[in-house]
Amino acid sequence: MNPMREIRIEKVTLNIGVGEPGERLEKAEEVLRRVLKLVGIEQKPVRTKAKKRVQRWGIRPGLPIGVKVTVRGKKAEELLKVLLEAVDRKIPARSFDEHGNFSFGIHEYIEIPGMKYDPEIGIYGMDVCVTLERPGYRVKRRKRKKARVGKEHLITKDEAIQFVKETFGVEVV
Repeated sequence: MNPMREIRIEKVTLNIGVGEPGERLEKAEEVLRRVLKLVGIEQKPVRTKAKKRVQRWGIRPGLPIGVKVTVRGKKAEELLKVLLEAVDRKIPARSFDEHGNFSFGIHEYIEIPGMKYDPEIGIYGMDVCVTLERPGYRVKRRKRKKARVGKEHLITKDEAIQFVKETFGVEVV
């Protein structure tokens, strides 16, 4: 097989949306830190800020309302293996987009193998977004001489499903 056609994981992004700043946001940050520590990653989560004003919920632009962390490389693969165990290695087909990326939700962090419930933190769920790419995708992100990735080189939904089935033994329902 052509090495330029191999699919790989570009990044795994974990996101917890809290909807308000303060103590709940700090607890969500701690949950992400613990999930990463489980796999041996010493990385600090980043706070996400609101972009729009929602008067009813008291949200204004610039207000921190969530936390996220992005993991790349070999660590991303290890993290994804652990997170897939939380959903019993089953992902619905509708979780895949037309570019081959996929995402799934974990309802409670205690579903992740190795995580224990902490009454001080409470229960938090999270979104897991996985971005797939092939070698050569850098041409669309680089600073100089940006170019489009050819249609044949893009990852389709079916190719992504096949990759996830073969690499991680996931059942797509």
